[in-house]
Amino acid sequence: MSMTAYDAKDCTVIFNSVYITGLGEDMITGSKDEEMFSASVGAQGDVVVSENNNPLGTISIVVQRTSPQRQMLIDAAKNGVVAPLWVENKELGERMGGTQARLKNLPELGHGKEAGDVTFEAQVFDYEVSAT
Repeated sequence: MSMTAYDAKDCTVIFNSVYITGLGEDMITGSKDEEMFSASVGAQGDVVVSENNNPLGTISIVVQRTSPQRQMLIDAAKNGVVAPLWVENKELGERMGGTQARLKNLPELGHGKEAGDVTFEAQVFDYEVSAT
């Protein structure tokens, strides 16, 4: 029986050639914006599969309020920076992202008993996922 260990520190996030550190508890999520195909069935039961060529994906980056890159991400969102965004876990052999991404909006902010995390949502215009 083999066992594989997961360590969150094996995950790297790079936006515009800058390593993002101070990731929040939920760290990163990513997905393709639409399914890769759609199917329709005619009245006589014939099935037609239509390929979806939409390359868009969304990656959410969760950082702590104390992240050294928080202000850089805010500035990138304000200025409409389009840059590469890659998320990689070499231990698991997973990679997602693309060569063109833009932060959709400024993060939602709130203040309470604890300094909560902030989330930056990026639209990736050429989203891809790979696993080795």
